[in-house]
Amino acid sequence: MRQVEFNKSDFSDVNGKLVKNGASSKPQYVFTSKIGKPVTGPELIIKRIFDLFVGLLGTILSIPFIVVFVLIIKATSDGPAFYKQERVGLMGKSFMVIKLRSMYQDAEAKTGAVWAQKNDSRITPVGRFMRKTRIDELPQLWNVLKGDMSLVGPRPERPILTEEFTKEFNDFPKRLRIIPGITGYAQINGGYDITPDKKCQLDNYYIEHYSLWFDIKMLCGTVRVVCTGDGAR
Repeated sequence: MRQVEFNKSDFSDVNGKLVKNGASSKPQYVFTSKIGKPVTGPELIIKRIFDLFVGLLGTILSIPFIVVFVLIIKATSDGPAFYKQERVGLMGKSFMVIKLRSMYQDAEAKTGAVWAQKNDSRITPVGRFMRKTRIDELPQLWNVLKGDMSLVGPRPERPILTEEFTKEFNDFPKRLRIIPGITGYAQINGGYDITPDKKCQLDNYYIEHYSLWFDIKMLCGTVRVVCTGDGAR
């Protein structure tokens, strides 16, 4: 299991929150200066319209599934049913992603930020099923409607992990040139059990070859992944 390490003297305050050099603001990550120019063009307007239409329909259809699993989560493990976490979005802008909680409460209290692995011991039995079927991602349709995310795009990572991977892979921040997605080219072709380097390559390939038809093919591929459980962690 990969554990991300960082210098607490550079990123800490008396409350244990991450700040840069003792400042009261959020840390100034290096990756934000290595993103490059954002993807622009009329195709992104079409992408947003498509996201709103399919996202709204998906939100309505997913409500019964979300309600059922909220009840199951509350009945089988301690802690809230929903889980919010800071992620990095378009051009390095942070937002709070919403998921159904698939891990035990305070799963990273002792380890810190950890890159998820296959057969991860932090995941609850119910969470393992949700991850296999991607049901835990359904609340992110709200992120799509808000404009934080798209249906298809590079999966958003946590700031501290993005910073760590940037030190190893120079092109990792370039994934942030386009709005992140619930599903993506890397998930279809590499699954969730994928290395950061390979994920970087696949996500940047998607960005360079983006089209609405590409998005539609990725959504169809996601249906296959959900049915087979490929790449679940």
